[in-house]
Amino acid sequence: MKRTTKHVALDVHQATTVASVREDSGRVIARTILPTEDGPIVEFFRGMRGTIQVAFEEGTQAQWLHDLLVPLVDRVVVCDRRGEARRGNKGDQVDADALSELLRRGSLRAVYHGSADRATLKELTRAYQNLVEDATRVMLRLKALYRARGIPAPGQRVYHPAERAQWLERLTNRGARCRAEALYAQLDPLRALHPRVKAAMMVEARRDPAWALLRTIPFYGPVRVAQLLATMQTPWRFRSKRNLWAYAGLAVVTHTSAEYELVGGRPVRRRRAPLTRGLNQNYNRVLKNVFKGAATAATAQPGPFQAFYQGLLARGMREELARVTLTRKLAAVTLRLWKKGERFDPTQLTVQAR
Repeated sequence: MKRTTKHVALDVHQATTVASVREDSGRVIARTILPTEDGPIVEFFRGMRGTIQVAFEEGTQAQWLHDLLVPLVDRVVVCDRRGEARRGNKGDQVDADALSELLRRGSLRAVYHGSADRATLKELTRAYQNLVEDATRVMLRLKALYRARGIPAPGQRVYHPAERAQWLERLTNRGARCRAEALYAQLDPLRALHPRVKAAMMVEARRDPAWALLRTIPFYGPVRVAQLLATMQTPWRFRSKRNLWAYAGLAVVTHTSAEYELVGGRPVRRRRAPLTRGLNQNYNRVLKNVFKGAATAATAQPGPFQAFYQGLLARGMREELARVTLTRKLAAVTLRLWKKGERFDPTQLTVQAR
């Protein structure tokens, strides 16, 4: 191929990957189908000349493909197009051509894919979170099984191995008893794996230089700090606290229209506040749970954050808005301290975080 700028789009699937190569002029100069494997993909890009930009959608193979292509091309864009309106026909080649055109126009927003520095911690936190979610799911199913038969099961006693025989005797239906036994059999290995995976996650998280710094922030326990390190990876990916708020689902969505009017022949902005429509819905669930959990704990225990929260209520702010403001404050403080490498100082809490 000629030494020109090439915009390559990949429509990635489990077995095959459809590629579309487009020049700066907009003309498609090549289309091909590759196996979704290291060798063929590397060989395909090594045969190109000039500046190469690659785009593909976020998915199961996105991190692997990103790490594979970064050393080979000039720019890699992993995009998330979920929720976009689609028109016309849909197909692998059609999708690849459309994606290469969007890449050429510069209309794609990249999804962050960090370096391999915290890849191990990220996998360990995912393993821990999956264990917690799976164990919680099984426990809820057990309680629902008893509750559906009018058998109250408060607290944790229904899960205790020493009392299971008594709980199983209360199930007169043979099928329900068999189902409960199967749920107990699922729960035991999940609970046994939990401390081992948590310990491995803690060991890896403590190696991070930011561990000691983030642990100084109140209500940031070991698990929350490990999840912060694995999810945010670096504070420098967020230009300001508002970027972090949007990523964590704490940004206020506003709607407005007809913002300007003509006064004396010149456009003047109207003096009316935009309508608020709640918080943004496209966010990272893990990060929002970390900030919300810490903020909720802070409102119930004495400390600088509770004083900040009580001050908001004293000024007449509604409770739900005060909780959101406290959560945003906690996120802003986290970003500021992590960037500056400073430890938490409660006397500086009222200082505007940047």
